[in-house]
Amino acid sequence: MKIYDTPLAPNPRRVRWFMAEKGIQDIEIVTLSLMDGQQRDPAYVARAGLPQVPMLELDDGTCITESLAICRYLESVYPEPNLFGRNPQEMAVIEMWTRRAEMMVATPLMVAVRHLNPRMAALEAQVPAIGEHSLAGALNALKVLDRRLADGEWLAAGRITIADIVAFAGVDFGRMIKLQVPDALVHVHRWAEAMRARPAATAGMPPRPAV
Repeated sequence: MKIYDTPLAPNPRRVRWFMAEKGIQDIEIVTLSLMDGQQRDPAYVARAGLPQVPMLELDDGTCITESLAICRYLESVYPEPNLFGRNPQEMAVIEMWTRRAEMMVATPLMVAVRHLNPRMAALEAQVPAIGEHSLAGALNALKVLDRRLADGEWLAAGRITIADIVAFAGVDFGRMIKLQVPDALVHVHRWAEAMRARPAATAGMPPRPAV
């Protein structure tokens, strides 16, 4: 199997983090440069269906895009440690918080970065008002996560799950626009520090420049 990947982008990072949590080391990583447009290569698009990463290419040639679909497949092949739920109740609660994390926090922050980080202008026409609106929505949604995290260390099932990976990959991507999580969200700050402390946090990430 092969994973087509790119550094820094949050969706590929979800998959790398997921693989690191499970100790998956037998999948080849193929790195593409988005800035150079390698994801738009016709041969790649023919397999992926869209000019996007990540993509998982199976040994039989089947290609799977969408980070959560890839992680679900990997969960079935590498079932431990469990990150999607061990029983119907866990699976439902994890799914609920994963969707909230993606729709309310991660996606708005990705949109904010695309429209507010000057480097992203190479990829699309930027509309700063869209970026500011998306950023405001994500910051408001972090209050929801803070209330949830007041009741436990993780977002779902009492342990790290795909919900935490999706949420944190989005929040950490906000560094591209110098996101400042409000000090009042003490539970989000505590959770974020716990996520940063995990060995999987650095999976495939380029080193950050010295401050």
